[in-house]
Amino acid sequence: MVPPPPGEESQTFVLPPGWQSYLSPQGRRYYVNTATNETTWERPSSSPGIPASPGPHRSSLPPTVNGYHTSGTPAHPPETAHMSVRKSTGDSPQNLGSSSPGKKQSKENTITINCVTFPHPDTMPEQQLLKPTEWSYCDYFWADKKDPQGNGTVAGFELLLQKQLKGKQMQKEMSEFIRERIKIEEEYAKNLAKLSQNSLAAQEEGSLGEAWAQVKKSLADEAEVHLKFSAKLHSEVERPLMNFRENFKKDMKKCDHHIADLRKQLSSRYAAVEKARKALTERQRDLEMKTQQLEIKLSNKTEEDIKKARRKSTQAGDDLMRCVDLYNQAQSKWFEEMVTTTLELERLEVERVEMIRQHLCQYTQLRHETDMFNQSTVEPVDQLLRKVDPAKDRELWVREHKTGNIRPVDMEI
Repeated sequence: MVPPPPGEESQTFVLPPGWQSYLSPQGRRYYVNTATNETTWERPSSSPGIPASPGPHRSSLPPTVNGYHTSGTPAHPPETAHMSVRKSTGDSPQNLGSSSPGKKQSKENTITINCVTFPHPDTMPEQQLLKPTEWSYCDYFWADKKDPQGNGTVAGFELLLQKQLKGKQMQKEMSEFIRERIKIEEEYAKNLAKLSQNSLAAQEEGSLGEAWAQVKKSLADEAEVHLKFSAKLHSEVERPLMNFRENFKKDMKKCDHHIADLRKQLSSRYAAVEKARKALTERQRDLEMKTQQLEIKLSNKTEEDIKKARRKSTQAGDDLMRCVDLYNQAQSKWFEEMVTTTLELERLEVERVEMIRQHLCQYTQLRHETDMFNQSTVEPVDQLLRKVDPAKDRELWVREHKTGNIRPVDMEI
């Protein structure tokens, strides 16, 4: 990033919110919207309806790498990005039609890997991260990575996609886990209800008998609590997890197909560049041969042949320039969509994780409620157990079942 020095716009002016001013290496001022990554040569106006002031015309913005300036600031829009690359490599119509040492030198400043052009490691300028305060996907997955199994390479975006698909699988397994928990709760509730109907110890009497009857009733109440718990688990945890997973899968497919198509277009454009470059080399070689023939005067028609060869060489240079322009447009488009899509992947991942977190919190909340309701089912049992009084039970039983309170005495003679 080149801070705007004093000079051609030394007077203080207020830019609209989110806009910053920079200078290109050629000295031309341009403006970047840090929120949308929009760039423009014209100074944005802070008041609607007032035209922006155009800067002086110079050659181009700073050299770009994958659509971003080497200083780390966003590059200009696609329709101008490819032209700056072309000019920075010296591929003008004049030097494309002839062997140019400047072209060879500038070509060494870049390296193409799997149809993507990167700055050469030996001459790479410092690049700032797009999101320097975050470990953002949009900063760390531009290059391809060797397949651990040795089967070629894996694109950086493919690694991100695999991570998202793994997350989708984990969410599926979580929903299956909750489903199994629901089955356990339903089976447990069924067994509790069955046990509550058991007639064992039904003949117990007195306050202890009342407490025992309440124990059996509490099982029926607890069974009802667990049935409600399983129903809420299904409606408030399992079903949302499954529904969200399906939507997530659709989003991943859309992202995958979109980036794959752009990468195919980029590969096609690169193949066209290589073909045009080869054709230019052949035309240059033919022109050089005919020029040598003219020097040694092997043929009277050589001068006319040279004119034809020069026209063909120039045409080949124009074709190469056009192919390079189309390639840079395709790479800029791929770059922009990569940034947009990787940020979308981040958003979807955060949304997925937050959604799962919220529903697991709901699960724990339901657990707490279930424990609380279970506790309420045994509270009447505790109360009756505290009231168990064997002496009182004996009094009541005796009053009901006594056969007489006159005791026997000794027999008289």
